[in-house]
Amino acid sequence: MTVLHRFALFASGVSAALLLSACQPKADDSEINAMQDDVPITTEQPDSHDEKDAHAGHDVMMPETTSDATPMTDMLKDYTKSMTDMHNEMMVGIAYNDPDTAFAKSMLGHHRGAVDMAKIELKYGTDETMRQLAQDIMDSQQLEIDILNKWLASHPDTPKPKPNTEAMQQAYANGMDTMHADMMAGITDPVPDMAFARGMLPHHRSAVDMAKTQLQYGTDKEMRKLAQDIIDAQQPEIELIESWIARTSSTAKEATVATEQETSLTPKEAMKEAIDSAKANKPAA
Repeated sequence: MTVLHRFALFASGVSAALLLSACQPKADDSEINAMQDDVPITTEQPDSHDEKDAHAGHDVMMPETTSDATPMTDMLKDYTKSMTDMHNEMMVGIAYNDPDTAFAKSMLGHHRGAVDMAKIELKYGTDETMRQLAQDIMDSQQLEIDILNKWLASHPDTPKPKPNTEAMQQAYANGMDTMHADMMAGITDPVPDMAFARGMLPHHRSAVDMAKTQLQYGTDKEMRKLAQDIIDAQQPEIELIESWIARTSSTAKEATVATEQETSLTPKEAMKEAIDSAKANKPAA
């Protein structure tokens, strides 16, 4: 069985997990990890890397409804489609033999996924910080997409595996497993800005991990520099997202507690509170 056919099993599992994520706030990491463990990585490479052929028969297809037949929201449909497209392209890259080419092709799909997610945030989100981050991601990663496309045009994959091919492929596959599980939990958040933040956070962490894998196995000077640039650019954005999520979640929790306290007052207590407030705000004679 070729590496692409084996990866097809993983793709089918991700499709099922994405469907379940539409109606569940948390992904079952143990199920996904067990599925990944059952799909060994091989280094046997098909003769052609034609993308259309590589995708045939194992593209992840996304449903229009959740598992309980409830229609997906438009935002969730957009996010799941972007994850599907990203996954399919990254699958092609992971199957490559040459570490530099595998990094370039996988990161190309990864970056396109980030741009798609940023566009979704600009479509649905309202928070200034997250919208600005989305625009920054689009601007910076589109430039790197152009670099990757240009480099790939003159650097085809090697026909035979290299000594470190299998280890490199396994590292990328493990990273995809973790990224998808965390992203699936994030994009189901009903609040658009939080869905973007919680989805983009594991996406950025994955980019850093992929860049570190390239620095471990890759040898091409240009791709190694790009990997370091990705780490340097996305680590500060990771910290920004983490800080925003913590701050926003804390504010939302405080507002919920305040609302619960207000609604828990008896009519008599509410009247007394209103009178006391009016007296406190009454202008001096």
